[in-house]
Amino acid sequence: MDENTGALSGLFAPERVAVVGATDSEGSVGRAIVENLRADFAGETVPVNPNYDELFGLDCYPAVGAIPDVESVDLGVVVVPPGIAVEAVRECGEAGVRNVVVITAGFGETGSEGASRERELTEVAEAYELNLVGPNSLGVMSTPTGLNATFGPENALAGSISFMSQSGAFITAALDWATDEGIGFKDVVSLGNKAVLDETDFVRAWGDDPETDVILGYLEGVEDGGAFIDAAREAADDTPVVLVKSGRTEAGAQAVSSHTGTLAGSDEAYEAGLEQAGVLRVENVQELFDFAQILSGQPLPEGDDVAIVTNAGGPGVMTTDAVGDSRLSLASFSEETMAGLSESMPEEANIYNPIDAIGDADVERFETALDLALGDENVDAAVVLSAPTAVIDFDDLAASIVDRQAHHGKPVAAVLMGGERTESAKGTLREGGIPNYFDPARAVRSLDALVRYREVSERAYEDPETFDVDRERAREILGRAVERGDNRLGVEAMGLLDAYGIPTPEGTIAETPDEALAAAERVDGDVVMKIVSPDILHKSDIGGVKVGVADGDVEDAFEDLVTRARNYQPDAEILGVQVQELVDVDAGTETILGMNRDPQFGPLVLFGLGGIFVEVLEDTETRVAPVSEREATEMVEGIRSAPLLRGARGREAADREAIVESLQRLSQLVTDFPAILELDVNPLVAGPEGVQAVDVRLTVDADELDADEPDADEPDAEELEP
Repeated sequence: MDENTGALSGLFAPERVAVVGATDSEGSVGRAIVENLRADFAGETVPVNPNYDELFGLDCYPAVGAIPDVESVDLGVVVVPPGIAVEAVRECGEAGVRNVVVITAGFGETGSEGASRERELTEVAEAYELNLVGPNSLGVMSTPTGLNATFGPENALAGSISFMSQSGAFITAALDWATDEGIGFKDVVSLGNKAVLDETDFVRAWGDDPETDVILGYLEGVEDGGAFIDAAREAADDTPVVLVKSGRTEAGAQAVSSHTGTLAGSDEAYEAGLEQAGVLRVENVQELFDFAQILSGQPLPEGDDVAIVTNAGGPGVMTTDAVGDSRLSLASFSEETMAGLSESMPEEANIYNPIDAIGDADVERFETALDLALGDENVDAAVVLSAPTAVIDFDDLAASIVDRQAHHGKPVAAVLMGGERTESAKGTLREGGIPNYFDPARAVRSLDALVRYREVSERAYEDPETFDVDRERAREILGRAVERGDNRLGVEAMGLLDAYGIPTPEGTIAETPDEALAAAERVDGDVVMKIVSPDILHKSDIGGVKVGVADGDVEDAFEDLVTRARNYQPDAEILGVQVQELVDVDAGTETILGMNRDPQFGPLVLFGLGGIFVEVLEDTETRVAPVSEREATEMVEGIRSAPLLRGARGREAADREAIVESLQRLSQLVTDFPAILELDVNPLVAGPEGVQAVDVRLTVDADELDADEPDADEPDAEELEP
């Protein structure tokens, strides 16, 4: 068993492959797969079809179970019609074939009948503990053994990139282009419908594979966001993971009622989850392979400072602009480097960064400039850019770039701008692990990817903190709402925040004017009064909030609030009026804490500028819960309005530690209670001496709350205390 791919070695390094549905019919998938296997596969190909005794000079068997020594068959490739495909997979399982690729379409992608067939396929795979790819898959490839168990037109070039895709057509197109570009692969898998094995399984396997230098993926969705984050985070410690995710959706398309739902749509969940996992997400296919080339061929830079060496002023300026748009910086050369450049470059040359060796530069001048730049301790990486001239030989220049990069051990990206004249030179660069780009911006973005991955590889993962909270009180508050038939809660749920240690103003829900007055008299100063109704969530819009109410006006304010609510919605359930301590909003900054539960990634926690501006400015950061202290800090520091929290224009700085802790506590709350579907704390007023959660609203799934009941044998936190 090949240890490089661990539990999935039988998929990528089989010794015997059975093709169930093999045929010699011209233009058929069954024929294409057998021919592809016979072309390069180092192992044995075994055709299975009851209509043949022999195919392509190979013995053909009527069923998988009829194959001699069938227990030595590592991989079964199923290409029979959908009506008998499930039974064919069952035969593989019964015969002891543990790895199966189902090429056959006509499953979940075709409607209810196909979906039912796919469920049956999954049940069979689980019963026999099969590693199953597909259905509706192009197949799998692995270049070390010459395996091409696909019906694609050709095998991939050998290399160290492993590649997965939900689209089989994307694989064939990408491999065709990659072959022309000289880009090689180790393993390739078409995920198909992902009935059993999915992206998480392959990220985990390739992360453990020392022969895979970069993991690439084209995904339309992730089945289990949490599991994927865990697998990708572990893999990305040593192996870059680069993904292009299609199907971006407009933020808020699935919003129900909360600001968070509006601001944190499906794509925001992917953006947050992939970032937390250390995945480099790219915008398009070009970037996917640009990044793959440089990550697999070049070392990581120690810093962010880049030197540019060129013979063309205009493209040099373009490269400089691209650096300005990235997280990279133009390096400042040392005095020694400047002296060397001044001595070796023509008087007309620019010896500052970018180095313009001017149009008559030959290879020797380029090499001198590059040698001085890479030898400078202030330089971490370089872009070498050359337009074609009569005095420059691209082949010699490429050899020089490879030699200087290897000597200094710093990453280099090349931009040899030309067509046919560059072909041989690009091959030389590829052999040295240096990618070549026609567009300088692509070269800079690729170097930027090295910096991004360096930050990922250096990032230490920390477990989220677990706070001492009153989970039972929180459950009681949610349970009482469910008993009333409410699935949307407002200020009546403020105690939920208090139970999890998020500071709230003193407040009481009064059911009568007398109770309201008594509550107000217990509070120092004027109060805030808010109508409490699960049917009226946007209280301010109907005049359901009164701020700065004195004791003498409380009873009249109570009556007025109830009347306004009745006039707005006669059938609304009125639970009372909340009488709350008045928080001086002007003494702090209004922020928002929120959560929207994503179908794939689970609770998506949000932080941003709050109050009435939250949906106007949309200045927010999101992460998948549970969040660590570092991640919560990144959220607070990541918003555009962060200077306000740091004390801009003479304001006192907000208590950042209190905001960060509140984010962590909210993260724990929504992780503990999957029944909470949406939640807004808006505003959370952040002042110099702490925070106050002034308002809250949330949506609860009553059925899920029942499922949240803790194990009766599991002691509460209080019981564990001495």
